[in-house]
Amino acid sequence: MTASTTPFTLARRAQRLEPSVIREILKLTERPGVISLAGGLPSPDGFPVEALRAATERVLTETPREALQYAASEGFGPLREWAAAQLQAQGVAVTPGQVLITTGSQQGLDLVGKLLVDAGSRVAVESPTYLGALQAFTPYEPEFASVDGDDEGPLPAALDAVRDARILYLLPNYQNPSGRCMGAARRAALADRAGALGLPVVEDNPYGDLWYDAPPPPPVSALLPGGSVYLGSLSKVLAPGLRLGFVAAPVALFPKLLQAKQAADLHTPGFNQRIAHAVLADGLLERHLPAVRARYKAQRDAMQAALEAHLPAGCHWVQPQGGMFFWVELPERLDATALLPRAVDAGVAYVPGAAFYATAPKANRLRLSFVTVSPERITAAVALLGAILKEALA
Repeated sequence: MTASTTPFTLARRAQRLEPSVIREILKLTERPGVISLAGGLPSPDGFPVEALRAATERVLTETPREALQYAASEGFGPLREWAAAQLQAQGVAVTPGQVLITTGSQQGLDLVGKLLVDAGSRVAVESPTYLGALQAFTPYEPEFASVDGDDEGPLPAALDAVRDARILYLLPNYQNPSGRCMGAARRAALADRAGALGLPVVEDNPYGDLWYDAPPPPPVSALLPGGSVYLGSLSKVLAPGLRLGFVAAPVALFPKLLQAKQAADLHTPGFNQRIAHAVLADGLLERHLPAVRARYKAQRDAMQAALEAHLPAGCHWVQPQGGMFFWVELPERLDATALLPRAVDAGVAYVPGAAFYATAPKANRLRLSFVTVSPERITAAVALLGAILKEALA
């Protein structure tokens, strides 16, 4: 048997799997001299290393047997209580018994897809939307339906066209890739329309704590009791290496969610959960996040200034009020994917925007991440990008 032959037959859902465009692009950024504005990674300079080190020692000293043993599939009880309290403070009607700790919020997306999506059923998404969600849902063979929107997100009236969807997937806070944030009035109107249509909402919130000017409005889930699933993440506020997220689900859905979790991996690592809870219960986020926000805000401001100074006429973007991304619309005749090799050769990398569309991809969009690059390197990178774009328009 050769490397190109195999006795295994792929399932139909496996044949639908595609490599992550972003992960493939990140390989290009490993070339010497390339300034990467591509990766959606939090800055390692913001990892609370010493607090996590102390918490690890504490856990291994006080509860080593429990921390290293198999754990409850639902998650570490005190961490579930912490997550529920965070949501309750934002107006979401949820109890700790409705919270499932997941191995990153990406697992939450996979579990939601496994539970709620059948082959051929419709999944309504924003346009653009998070690529990782498309990847998580795709193996379950949905029909994606893009909801019309504007710079603030989906339009409430557009939900009528997807009223038969199994779920409406939303990222209200500093969306990946667009960076947009829904205002309070838009959230209320969307919740009102979704509730009237009986359209369940899956609300994903990895970036809500990364606000730079003012906190975002309360979650859409606060306006849809019993009609939404909420996904949270600790990757952007603590460290992605912990692989910790959580799902808050309606009481009727939770048992099946738990069964899907048990089938996937039995439980999220209890050791990591106890470490995270130790630092969270000690009030780390209240002390830690202001410095992270200040650092990211300075980088955002540097990118805004660089875009204004170096991008050619005809480019459009909206300065994000939080999160990690700028979403740039290029002049219509430019193709961001086709231009990427020239940009990398010149020393700058970005993510072409076409992959973020479930339907009707737009070739003249690109995503820029600013949180892992210093202001000086941001300026240099955007200057290189601007030169490439101007040359392509000449």
